[in-house]
Amino acid sequence: MSGAGGDPSPWVILALCVAGTYLWRGLGVALSGRIDPYGAVFRWVGCVAYAMLAGLISRMIVSPVGPLAQTGLADRLAGCAVAVALFFLLRRNLVVGVAGGVTATMLLATYAR
Repeated sequence: MSGAGGDPSPWVILALCVAGTYLWRGLGVALSGRIDPYGAVFRWVGCVAYAMLAGLISRMIVSPVGPLAQTGLADRLAGCAVAVALFFLLRRNLVVGVAGGVTATMLLATYAR
């Protein structure tokens, strides 16, 4: 049951991970029929999810880490503005909005400075 040095076998770890995953999935399936998708709790969870996403995006723009930190704030804000504009101009196309924002940020950071 144990590997070298008393560590658990990879198969034991895999079995525990599978059991944990399917336990929560099974619980979700069992409870999903009782959840009202238009109820207050479900709406609250959706609002919290959108708030977390907005916070993460804001943090990426205002205080980035990694390679994005090498770009200027004006470049990141302009790229974000291009992304939002393309998203709404092209009938809420998320892929085009994200691609356009990334492209604008890269071009501004590379050639505008």
